[in-house]
Amino acid sequence: MAEISIERLLDNNRKWSASRMQADPGFFRRLCGLQAPAFLWIGCADSRVPANEIVGLQPGELFVHRNVANVVAPGDANCMSVLQFAVDVLNVRHIIVCGHYGCGGVAAALETVPTGALGHWLDNIEQVYEANREEIDRLDHFDAKQRRLCELNVLAQLRRLANTTTVRGAWRREQPLTIHAWVYDLEDGILKTLYEPTSEPFPAAGPP
Repeated sequence: MAEISIERLLDNNRKWSASRMQADPGFFRRLCGLQAPAFLWIGCADSRVPANEIVGLQPGELFVHRNVANVVAPGDANCMSVLQFAVDVLNVRHIIVCGHYGCGGVAAALETVPTGALGHWLDNIEQVYEANREEIDRLDHFDAKQRRLCELNVLAQLRRLANTTTVRGAWRREQPLTIHAWVYDLEDGILKTLYEPTSEPFPAAGPP
């Protein structure tokens, strides 16, 4: 693949702006107003998973937080502040935790985890693997193991999300808020639901 220059990005931006203005002269004026998305997307930073595009939403319609392997880490101030802003200020009605098959972070947790900051971050995925090692190691092929760990990681992050102070507080005050667990397949571009949408805390034990 030919290298893309920074100048190309800026040129693309100007063309995009012009095409938006031509199709909808009031587009940017509306975006300058108060944003009011109904959805928060917590997904992977992978460049092949463009959140707005794969669900067909426009700028301003989806609030997005992305990190390596779509982790909901209570100790991550970035993730927790995005979550709090989305729920307490924007009043989103849905939070989607979305993983994807072929995730590099998940693959690393199955093999040799890097050192440094990335290795520390991927401890979150290793914990999911260790908790489900018997099930995952029974699978014959690496691809099957990776796909299953992708799914189990999303479910683990959904449980973490449900137990955050922000989400539990919203449910206590009966704020409309539903959380979702999805996985995206790079091979066909289709999203799959992994767990029924829920608007109440999970029991102490059991699924997801």
